[in-house]
Amino acid sequence: MYYPYFRGKQFELLALRESATLIAESQFTPIIEPVRESLNGLARTLTSLTDAGCRAIVVVNPRHGDHRDGGESISAFLEQAYGGNDAVMAGLLLRSVGTPEAAIALIDAHRGRGEAIIHAGFTDARAIADALRDRMSSVSNVFLEDQANMLYRRHFSGSTRVLLRDGFEQKRNADYDRVDPFSDLHVTYRELGMQGYGDFLTVGDHYTEGGGPAYAVAIHLTFIDPEKDDAMFVYHFVSDSNDTPTDPAGKFAQALTKLVEMLDRGNSKLLETSAIQELRLLHERQHFPGLGYVKKLSIKHHLETLADYHRRTDA
Repeated sequence: MYYPYFRGKQFELLALRESATLIAESQFTPIIEPVRESLNGLARTLTSLTDAGCRAIVVVNPRHGDHRDGGESISAFLEQAYGGNDAVMAGLLLRSVGTPEAAIALIDAHRGRGEAIIHAGFTDARAIADALRDRMSSVSNVFLEDQANMLYRRHFSGSTRVLLRDGFEQKRNADYDRVDPFSDLHVTYRELGMQGYGDFLTVGDHYTEGGGPAYAVAIHLTFIDPEKDDAMFVYHFVSDSNDTPTDPAGKFAQALTKLVEMLDRGNSKLLETSAIQELRLLHERQHFPGLGYVKKLSIKHHLETLADYHRRTDA
């Protein structure tokens, strides 16, 4: 059903660990692309997920981060730790720079690991589909919507097909409007011939190793609007003092006050998740936990919002 795409940054892995029970109960399948050389955080996260009864996909050939030039250590880790456990699948990223021969060799090297193939700009769909012909029904094919069109996707009918859409538009924090559209895939994915859907949460697909000091602080929170056919939108609560990169705690307080004021008006349509409750507590205590912590709460809120939607609509 839902396949959220994570990069292996610390705050994302923490959000996964803290949401493991929710993810298992909702039957979500997170995709994790490791971006840090050390796999210790990934190992702890997978332990939390599998102990809770989750399935997960780990990208063995990342396009970003410390493993972008080779993911042999990721493959070796998965084989050693989860070689006999189909709860953790190998994710094989097919990009525009690869040849059909290299792509097929990568797929064959991980045969039997419950392959999940992530189509991210690769163009020769027929070659891959032909290579999968005898086991198509056991493979999950995950398509980045803007890099794998409908004509490409139709080659993989008969498999579990998942459509990933990046609903989070990247801007400077100071440039965000109060609210933006996010996605309707949670409502429409079946009508598009898919068995699942995904997104890049409130982080987005654009990857950076880390920026400089923040001139503006923003809290990004998604909500589902029943008055607009259950489409999802995202609020951006942005600080006001954005001329200098000083005082991030003060900027966070400004953004948080805007959030709490909207919540207290009672018409925000934001689900009162555990993340929202924690943000309320931070406002009450006038405490700034750091920007990574705020991003973690944003991710947890997004997961809880979609879990609530599917609990209500799929029953």
